[in-house]
Amino acid sequence: MEDSGSAGSLSGLKVMVIDDSKTIRRTAETLLKKEGCDVVTATDGFEALAKIADHQPRIIFVDIMMPRLDGYQTCALIKNNQMFKGTPVIMLSSKDGLFDKAKGRIVGSEEYLTKPFTRDELLSAIRRHVDRG
Repeated sequence: MEDSGSAGSLSGLKVMVIDDSKTIRRTAETLLKKEGCDVVTATDGFEALAKIADHQPRIIFVDIMMPRLDGYQTCALIKNNQMFKGTPVIMLSSKDGLFDKAKGRIVGSEEYLTKPFTRDELLSAIRRHVDRG
């Protein structure tokens, strides 16, 4: 599919948002659905891992601070899975720390967004990491 150089439609793109905050999930879901994305949400890493196999998202946004299984552990588990190691994972955090960013890279995440994120940050992260080929 040729991208006509416009903003580039994200219609039908499957995106997963993992966050224990209902507000963040709802915000991301609303923003992404407006762009035509097919959004799957999960409240924590365990729920996400169960849903990833079923839904096979093209990109995953994961909050760092979550109960039970945090974002780093969730990302590491995704990246250790043969089937999903190529799926881009974007970390979400309310902290803008260098340590967090470095740790995110170590577990294999592609990028790190600080909350509250803007619509543009969310969309440009998707456009940077999802190959629409």
